[in-house]
Amino acid sequence: MTSIDARRDVFRRLHESGCFVAPNPWDRGSAVILERLGFRALASSSAGFAFSRGLTDSALALDRAAVLDHLRDLVAATTVPVNADYQAGYGDDPRAVAESVRLCVETGIGGLSIEDATGDVAAPLFPLDVAVARLRAAREAIDASPGSGRHVVLTARAECHLVGHPDPLPESIARLRAYAAAGADVLFAPGLRDAESMRAVIEAVAPKPVNVLVGASLGLRVSDVAALGARRISVGSAFARVAWSAFLASAKEVLASGDFGSFDGLPSTHEMSRWFE
Repeated sequence: MTSIDARRDVFRRLHESGCFVAPNPWDRGSAVILERLGFRALASSSAGFAFSRGLTDSALALDRAAVLDHLRDLVAATTVPVNADYQAGYGDDPRAVAESVRLCVETGIGGLSIEDATGDVAAPLFPLDVAVARLRAAREAIDASPGSGRHVVLTARAECHLVGHPDPLPESIARLRAYAAAGADVLFAPGLRDAESMRAVIEAVAPKPVNVLVGASLGLRVSDVAALGARRISVGSAFARVAWSAFLASAKEVLASGDFGSFDGLPSTHEMSRWFE
């Protein structure tokens, strides 16, 4: 079994029971450190990667080629499974989504997510029948992949909470149930802000595993989300924003007051280098 085969097997088995955290690195260095800290799987962050390139968090900011290069970089830098934040599959129609998914599987990822947001303010979600057709095309592309590519985990995302749907929870549940029937392995409704809504989604789509996004301080610990029945927890761009927040605060302090106090307690260059030996 090759390293990629083994990672895909590990990633699939991680979803069978219990709950694990798949944090979101934004570049090669953050991926290496997260693995060495002991996380068993990682997930890319489209926003975190965009910020590292000086771009906004938009599906239009990063083209497919750049994202595929980024995924290859994360896979090459680590030995744990990597799940791809693959936005809306870089194509509107099912055929385009299938081709994008085929290319994504070739990077060596252990899983990928496809969302149902259009990027159009006037019509922010694909109609359900179209969204299901796109998800089914992604499933078929994975199933047609050679070797362990057939075992790549497909996550379906209902973006209702993030695009301002007027009744996001029931709409998310309806969509996720349809996506499960279309072949999704894992279900994901980003934007849930409390235990009650998380539990509602998890119970509504059981026994399918659910990924829960915790990208803010919600008053919940990993153990709390696990107790609700979630299989996977991701943090989206939160770790990237933690890093950017510290950088911004330090730079502003130097500019405003000339004070270098924010450098107190920093690891030395040698100490940082040891993470990458």
